[in-house]
Amino acid sequence: MIGAGASALDLAGLLHEVGADVQLVSRREMLIFHSKPAGKPRSWWQQSGIRSRGWSCMRSRFYSGLPMVFHYLPERIRLDVVRRALGPSGGWFVCDKVVGKVPLLLGYTPESGEVQNGKVRLHLRSKDGTNRELVAEHVVAATGYRVSIERLKFLNADIRARVRAVNDSPVLSSTFESSVRGLYCVGVSAANSFGPVMRFAFGAGFAARTVTRTMTKVLDSGQFLSRSAG
Repeated sequence: MIGAGASALDLAGLLHEVGADVQLVSRREMLIFHSKPAGKPRSWWQQSGIRSRGWSCMRSRFYSGLPMVFHYLPERIRLDVVRRALGPSGGWFVCDKVVGKVPLLLGYTPESGEVQNGKVRLHLRSKDGTNRELVAEHVVAATGYRVSIERLKFLNADIRARVRAVNDSPVLSSTFESSVRGLYCVGVSAANSFGPVMRFAFGAGFAARTVTRTMTKVLDSGQFLSRSAG
């Protein structure tokens, strides 16, 4: 198992529970888990929709509560926040399923791999340059997603070429519309424009309301028909 986020940790814990011989590899030097609910009401500033602690909780509150304000921050700041904020972490409930039970290879980055005799041989390197090999029957790369407009092959090449992008992510208007008129992008592809909360299910509410409101206005004004005709 490669990764340190919720998917990697959940899968590692569940596979171990059913008797699989599983190891978890991550370039991170320590695993992060969300705190267990205290069982008491949280204050207003803690109700971010994304569980976190301390100063991180206040920042999460901003990301989840004010995505439109985030949209108007300077591009440099937005990109830096999205790159750093709300990184890989696991749910509190999976901590006991992994820590002390699943062998961990932390601080190692997979560099290459090949299949030999029906098994995968991974070549790993630590930050201090130490090399290590790991042989496994299966490798699950639970390493997250990287947005790239060019990889969306269901879009015509001409359309992809017309989408203005920064760091391979579409630049979006305040209504989630890309530079191609009538093409809207939500989910992780909207993170650089509206904040890291767009990577989570919690962010879907704001995106859905905004796009629905916009599309309703377009339909009511008859612009949809003119766009289609054009």
